Amino acid sequence: MRKPWIAGVVLASVLLGACGDPSSDPSAGPPAAAPEASATTHQRPVASPGTDPSGQAFSEAPSPGATSSSGAGSGKPPTVLYLGDSLAMENQEVLGRELRGELRARYTGAPYSGTTLCDYLEGSAEQSLVPATDKAAALVRSLRPDYVVLQFWGNAWGYTPCMDGITYDTARERYLERYAADARRLTEQITAAGAARPPRIVWVLQGPDPITPDRVRRVNTLYEERAAASGDLLADAGKAVSPAGARYTWAQYLPCDAYERAHPEYCTQRDRDRTALHRDDDYLHFCLAPTTSTPKPCPVRSPGILRMAREVTRVVGEHARSR
Repeated sequence: MRKPWIAGVVLASVLLGACGDPSSDPSAGPPAAAPEASATTHQRPVASPGTDPSGQAFSEAPSPGATSSSGAGSGKPPTVLYLGDSLAMENQEVLGRELRGELRARYTGAPYSGTTLCDYLEGSAEQSLVPATDKAAALVRSLRPDYVVLQFWGNAWGYTPCMDGITYDTARERYLERYAADARRLTEQITAAGAARPPRIVWVLQGPDPITPDRVRRVNTLYEERAAASGDLLADAGKAVSPAGARYTWAQYLPCDAYERAHPEYCTQRDRDRTALHRDDDYLHFCLAPTTSTPKPCPVRSPGILRMAREVTRVVGEHARSR
């Protein structure tokens, strides 16, 4: 009875670490040491506006129907830092587009595939997939963001060495205790790095997990408790990719929403009034392009990614306008 479940966990581990790359060798395991920043140019922070991390100019088309009319109003546009794992890696350009188009935000994305909260903690450089220059506190000190958006699935397979081998499968309560402690430490480091003007953290609630659905429910509860304790924000992006009335039920397809009907290129099966969230070969990620061995932003239009990005943008925008 356990064989299909175990196979699913192994597949999920490969997908999480390789940004959904089913061709990755599952026997290879995680890297022995943190990657050098220069060796992971695809993961260097993507800055805004107007330049990529190498300083070269780029242009990015706004999303369909996006305007700045619903943005931060007449006040100063917000500065947003986006950190996370492979889901954030594939989402980062779409989220940047939404934040710029809707809020005129200054945006930097610095996700690393296969990571979890402890990877972004200062003091974890020797056992981390994130270099010291891209730790959360280091980026807060250099960029002075108004918001730090954190999107983490909750690494449950021991891919990253900073988890010290603690996995949800083998030690569920210990995993959750460690995850809660890391969330608290990360909040403290981000707040301290902001000095007199600490940024507001936005915890992104995750979508359904078809293998261990209760894990995501409990991880989301930790995010909710952490946000309440520190006065931070929640963006329930996971609800946007869940069936109505079934928040933790996984689905590959959902009915097209009002936005997708108004922009039919995002309603992938218009004849059935439904849209695809996942590829047939990847239940975890939301990018509809074939996966690659090199983590990178999603290169194709993907409704699930846009749904989540729009929800994060809505939460940031509502708070920014209320300041």
